[in-house]
Amino acid sequence: MKILGIDIGGSGVKGAIVNTKTGELVSERIRIPTPQPSTPKNMAKTVKKLVKQFDYKGIVGCSFPTVIVDGKAMTSGNIDKKWLGTQVDKLFEKKTGNPFIVYNDADLAGMAEMKMGTGKGLKGMVIMVTIGTGLGTGIFYNGMLVPNIELGRVLGKEGQPIEFYAGDKARKENELSWEEWGMRFDFFLNHVKRVFSPNYFILGGGASKKLDLYKDQLTIDVPIRVAKFKNNAGIIGAAMVVEIAKS
Repeated sequence: MKILGIDIGGSGVKGAIVNTKTGELVSERIRIPTPQPSTPKNMAKTVKKLVKQFDYKGIVGCSFPTVIVDGKAMTSGNIDKKWLGTQVDKLFEKKTGNPFIVYNDADLAGMAEMKMGTGKGLKGMVIMVTIGTGLGTGIFYNGMLVPNIELGRVLGKEGQPIEFYAGDKARKENELSWEEWGMRFDFFLNHVKRVFSPNYFILGGGASKKLDLYKDQLTIDVPIRVAKFKNNAGIIGAAMVVEIAKS
């Protein structure tokens, strides 16, 4: 089945047609910068522009960077505060004419990795960490998703969400070297280990491709694997969830 998957992030809106049987992108991957401000109105225009470039007519799968319950944004995450309480699926459907299925972004990235990527066959607790503007997390136990667990929002340094300290946006804004940032990320991983006792971590998102630059700063004794699909995992998971909904 060939499905359009869209991955919405704090810095970019990305999409591609995905072969949901193999996880292969069968079209060009298109990225449009996230509009600023990232209000529902502006984001809907960007999503419409992206869908139009694929001339796609079916159901669209969408990974979205907030807690999502029944297609509604229950938080605003690292995007505009106006998203709180917005029915995301209906907004995008009205704007594009395509039905949408919307889930949390890290949950869908993790789903792609657990079904067809690095996490396939792993037992116990697996925590997918997407390193982007913030820190997204998808939690799986024996392959089953526990949805909307946003560990990046746990309070960390100075009472701020820990992703403000250890996310990739913090690395860039504070002009940290990869080694300096790696110590912050290690702080996050050790905190998660203390609370959840995971069997594995899977790292995804843009910074996962740079693991060699900060792995020496990681003291965690939990096995760490890099996502097979890297920064495309959200796109692939978004397409997969449409197939699952149809089955």
